[in-house]
Amino acid sequence: MRPENDLKVGAPLTEIQRVLAPSAAAGMQAYSSSQNGNHETADQLARIWQEILGVDSIAPDQNYFDLGGDSSLAVQMFAQIEKTFKIKLPLATLYEAPTIEELAKIIRGEAVTSGWSPLVAIQVAGPHPPFFCMHGAGGTVLMYRDLSRHLGDEQPFYGLQSPGLDGSCPPLTKIEEMAALYVKEIRRIQPHGPYFLGGYCMGGTVAFEVAQQLQAEGEPVALLALFDTMNWHKIPLTIWSKSSHATQRLFFHAASFFSVDSKGKAKFLKEKLDALRNRIPVWRGILLSRFSKEAHNPISDSVLGKIWQANDRASWNYLPKPYPGVITDIRPAKQYRVFSKPDLKWDRLAQEGREVIVLPVNPATMLVEPFIEHLAVALRRSIHAAMLRYDVSSREPKVKSL
Repeated sequence: MRPENDLKVGAPLTEIQRVLAPSAAAGMQAYSSSQNGNHETADQLARIWQEILGVDSIAPDQNYFDLGGDSSLAVQMFAQIEKTFKIKLPLATLYEAPTIEELAKIIRGEAVTSGWSPLVAIQVAGPHPPFFCMHGAGGTVLMYRDLSRHLGDEQPFYGLQSPGLDGSCPPLTKIEEMAALYVKEIRRIQPHGPYFLGGYCMGGTVAFEVAQQLQAEGEPVALLALFDTMNWHKIPLTIWSKSSHATQRLFFHAASFFSVDSKGKAKFLKEKLDALRNRIPVWRGILLSRFSKEAHNPISDSVLGKIWQANDRASWNYLPKPYPGVITDIRPAKQYRVFSKPDLKWDRLAQEGREVIVLPVNPATMLVEPFIEHLAVALRRSIHAAMLRYDVSSREPKVKSL
């Protein structure tokens, strides 16, 4: 007795259709259901992006950053993603999956994310030695994306972000503790020097201590580049210094705005509005942290506020020691009065000297379009000069004659 679905050779087409139809229909139904699920995830993500970014229509392959996304909006977006999909993703996922299409695959489990880590790969490929850039007071490293882009495809670029951004632990409170953690992460990617390090503002302070600890471990540092970084411990925190800083900041912003053409003005205004939008959740978070002991969301404004406060306190309390190497001090052409005292710089701490590079920019603009190109050019030259001085292929640095 033949099975019910068994067919004889030469069976009429109608019989084949009749026997195969149920299984084929089931397969088509499963495929259709899967496709609907895929579309539903992407559609939900698109609605979240549209609401957060204020954009009417978004294609699945459009880049988050090209749409005007920044770190503040990313915090809001990932909070909404966690609420909608019940999945917690680190902000740095945007470097791995910057489009709706790619992010939807991670949410559906079709693609693997590297998970949360202090080390963020911003640009992995390239023949040059990697450049490791430390976070500022805000804790995130999304602000370095444009710098990495301006440096080009040949320069690998990694960012180090603050622990606690995912809400899983409290922020670190000492520069030395941050540096010790980041040294471990850096050596996981690059076990031995020479190393190329840097950071903006408070990030330069962290880079300074990272270089100290690497040198203490016997590892050479080819480049330590500090972007507009002070010896914060020596800056007085008074009502006068704060009000003077705020007044001058408005003046410098206006001077920067009027120093560029109409296209540059549009870029600068957009960048500064984005920066203001980034600060608002932090300010709100600082207020929330004073009245609430726990954050209601792992990546809430309260968490950002606590991280900013902890990083600020850590940088003001840090006492830098003499550094057994060269410091590359990249600074703006003008500076706030409160930051202009000679002992706030690094000349007395750099035991092998320092290289001062003055950019034709005002304070708080070297990471902002269109002025960021000046920083990228200076940093690229510094990296290349350090590569000429050091043999990056060997463990020990080999100084070449000029």
